[in-house]
Amino acid sequence: MSDAGPITVSVVQDDMDWQDPAAARDRYDRHLDALDGTDLVVLPEMFSTGFYMEPWQCWETMDGETVAWMRHRAADAGAVITGSLVMKVEDEYRNRMIWARPDGSMDWYDKRHLFRYGGEHHHYTGGKDRGVMELGGWRIALFVCYDLRFPVFCRNLDDYDAALYVANWPDARQYAWDTLVRARAIENQAYVVGCNRLGADPNGNTFSGGSVILDFLGQPLVDCRDRPMVATHELSMPELLEFRDHFPASMDADGFTLAPD
Repeated sequence: MSDAGPITVSVVQDDMDWQDPAAARDRYDRHLDALDGTDLVVLPEMFSTGFYMEPWQCWETMDGETVAWMRHRAADAGAVITGSLVMKVEDEYRNRMIWARPDGSMDWYDKRHLFRYGGEHHHYTGGKDRGVMELGGWRIALFVCYDLRFPVFCRNLDDYDAALYVANWPDARQYAWDTLVRARAIENQAYVVGCNRLGADPNGNTFSGGSVILDFLGQPLVDCRDRPMVATHELSMPELLEFRDHFPASMDADGFTLAPD
């Protein structure tokens, strides 16, 4: 039984600056400057550019300015900063979710499920492995946008306590977003943080947010709805473990795993 203390999570919901990482960093600086006393800051998918299918036009590297900015802001806030970027890795492009720690160290998860409907699979290389990070005794799973639609990949194998989903999820499928983030929390008996964007992109997509922090029952602890804001809430390990002990659905789960190709 974990003796992890509470952690405080902040989810940032706002518009994006299309293919303009410097403007994006300025935008998020304003949010982070106003933030105090959090352990984890969650930014959306491709937060420095918006979600686009011409990665050769505007991309990041692991030693580039936006990753350095994440490390600096993590150190300044004394908190982990996470969100995904368009990342060039040798001769490939990845949709990479960075996990930047206050001590300057980093990990990452490369988006597994590329959005075929939008052509992402033509321009990006998908990852193979899940990413589960540790923070203050908490095990936190990282997922990116379209991953949300694949419950087997997102399945809690008794290896995480909270799951993060960062996204550029448009209005046209808002009901799916609202439904699926709750389903992932309920079926996996885990906290879920869903971070989506606002505004519009040049491709005609509009975004209404719906960023949330959900408890293990799928109930909203915070719901940003369609407002630009930073929402913060504390997560409780004792409450999570008490519920899992009281309602031990994981003990009746089917014993299988699916290995990625």
